[in-house]
Amino acid sequence: MITWLILFISCILLLILLVYEKREGRRSRLITKTILSAMFVSVAFLQSSSHPDYSFYIIAGLLFCLIGDICLALPGEKAFRAGLVVFLLGHVFYGIAFSRLIGLSAWFSPAAILFWLFSLLAFLWLRPYLKAMLVPVGIYILVITSMVTGAWAVFAGTSLSFGGRWFVLAGAFLFYLSDLFVARNQFIQRDFINRLIGLPLYYLGQFLLAFSIGLL
Repeated sequence: MITWLILFISCILLLILLVYEKREGRRSRLITKTILSAMFVSVAFLQSSSHPDYSFYIIAGLLFCLIGDICLALPGEKAFRAGLVVFLLGHVFYGIAFSRLIGLSAWFSPAAILFWLFSLLAFLWLRPYLKAMLVPVGIYILVITSMVTGAWAVFAGTSLSFGGRWFVLAGAFLFYLSDLFVARNQFIQRDFINRLIGLPLYYLGQFLLAFSIGLL
């Protein structure tokens, strides 16, 4: 019951956040985004897990993403760079969580090549616009691609419950896609459409990862 209430409130908050994003209301956006991101952390804590190591690192990743959301809601280039570092750490924790379910050797598969190829294309797309951010963004892409590769390994290489494995893969991949819209908005073209598409993808991905704790 509590979980469904959190989800209902989160849907309302997401709609409100999109309105504030459209209006460029900084303070309202910061408050709404902080509360909304705290919701996926709350969902994670409410899950009953049979894999304590996995749940620990997923929750750690979610907490770092909460901090990253606060950074991105603040104005200025320094806040964005801080958010980039914090989100990178969040992806690292997700990757560690996946490694607790399946060894790193299983992350290397023919299907994983597709993720790396897609990331290479994304980097080449962004490269002309990155300038001083070329190396930091390149490192970020390496980390997030490794994270998604780990999610695929969990999905394809374990015998855990299908629902849990699917939430892991879908959550990681939606997070990955949402970051493309963040990058487009930051480096190529500031446009509300980036947030209109990217924010729902991001929050859906985070909630799926939070729920995966109880479904594996």
